[in-house]
Amino acid sequence: MLKLSGLSLPLEFKGEDLKREAAGKLRLPVSALRDLRLVKKSVDARKRDRVHFVCAVEVSVDGSEQRLLAKLRDPHVQLSKPYHYELPSSPMLSQRPVVIGFGPAGLFAALILAQCGQRPIVLERGLPVDERKRSVEKFWQEGILDGESNVQFGEGGAGAFSDGKLTTGTGDPRIRKVLEELVKAGAPEEILWEAKPHIGTDRLPAAVKAIREKMISLGGEVRFSAKVTDFLVRDGKLTGLEIQTNSGMERIPCDKAILAVGHSARDLFEKLQERNLPLAPKPFSVGARIEHPAALIDKAQYGSFAGHPALGAADYKLSCHLPDGRGVYTFCMCPGGTVTGAASEPGGIVTNGMSAWARDAENSNAALLVSVTPEDFGQEGPLAGVKFQRRIEQAAFRQTGGTYFAPAQRVEDFLHDVPSKGFSGVKPTYQPGVAPANIADCLPHFVTEAMAQALPIFGRQLRGFDDGDAVLTAPETRSSSPVRILRDESFQSPLAAGLFPCGEGAGYAGGIVSAAVDGIRCAEALLIGQ
Repeated sequence: MLKLSGLSLPLEFKGEDLKREAAGKLRLPVSALRDLRLVKKSVDARKRDRVHFVCAVEVSVDGSEQRLLAKLRDPHVQLSKPYHYELPSSPMLSQRPVVIGFGPAGLFAALILAQCGQRPIVLERGLPVDERKRSVEKFWQEGILDGESNVQFGEGGAGAFSDGKLTTGTGDPRIRKVLEELVKAGAPEEILWEAKPHIGTDRLPAAVKAIREKMISLGGEVRFSAKVTDFLVRDGKLTGLEIQTNSGMERIPCDKAILAVGHSARDLFEKLQERNLPLAPKPFSVGARIEHPAALIDKAQYGSFAGHPALGAADYKLSCHLPDGRGVYTFCMCPGGTVTGAASEPGGIVTNGMSAWARDAENSNAALLVSVTPEDFGQEGPLAGVKFQRRIEQAAFRQTGGTYFAPAQRVEDFLHDVPSKGFSGVKPTYQPGVAPANIADCLPHFVTEAMAQALPIFGRQLRGFDDGDAVLTAPETRSSSPVRILRDESFQSPLAAGLFPCGEGAGYAGGIVSAAVDGIRCAEALLIGQ
């Protein structure tokens, strides 16, 4: 089989157009092609007057593929080996392995363990995704926060209430396993070939449930509202877990557990520190959500092609390094989406963004973030970053009167350092609601100063980004974990053999797919180490 890349096609292309383009690349008649399959499709909008798709395909041809390669000498035509994930082989474990947390990392770790016949037990502090959705909507609509079932905690993890973006820069071949399992679970097949795949917060929960049901059908078990509160370690080895359930406290024997609790499990980070398990502070980023009309972003990216049905809402990714070396960038861009409340602790405000599959909301938003390092935290210790986050989140809560309304500000007012009195041009979408304010009153000065320097730079990179009517809603503090739970080359905690820190919360991933891949890697390490 051959892989052909760099095929340019119009926005309205059909299957026959793809075949003709591939045949032309190979200098063969269309009739010589067999089993052509689209494997990548991306938008080329570098020239606004010629926006088009660039595609890659896999195809078999009549005759010798090796001779054809030698004749063509084209770097865009190569031999292709179809990917197939091989499950690790392992004898049956003496105790059922435990997976702590059921976000992307825990979900795929449990799936691999189940597919290998190990009958994993999943402990999830939150609720099943459908019940969790009701808790989240109650918070957005009424400002009533459930500390155990919210945007951060529950089946599907934080990614279940996001854009469902499946992009990652890791390049790990296991990405294909993740995407294929999601498609089997009902996700749109397009995620297998779109250059920037996404599922959408409206479709992702169904896929999560389907994978859960598959794991259970293979002998796995999920216990919801089961919060791990302590780790039992003897002679440097994990021996059990203490869990809090609706029926009370309970201890269970456990010699192998994958710790995939997400970046907001602050109480568990504190327990790990109390048990002297090795942690380290790590860099992350803070800032605010910035919101524009989706039509403005579409026009800036696609010119006269904006609104073409084949394109959908446009995205962007901007970054710069300021003269002092500080990095500023956009993150988790949600085309045609909304800004949402993502608090997990009483008395703090956290923002995030999400989009449905259609990405057809009036506004587009992204996090506008400033990189911070342990030197910025104002104190030392492995949990200094957690305390830094809390100070910002609590300051925002106090600023708006303790209603979970978020402070929001027009960009023009932000650049002039004056509180906003209202909004025009862009209607804030944050739920539960916003209060016009000066976001400098809750964010550190060095953060707002860096954002102010970056906005005109980004306005030159993307026309209209620094428009005065754009809205900044603060704070965005949970871009990634502020702590790393250390693990050795066997993926285990150096002081608690059998405990496998995993995923975004442990500091080894950033996003749905990279967390899922790390879950697979940890499951493999658990099994191969036998």
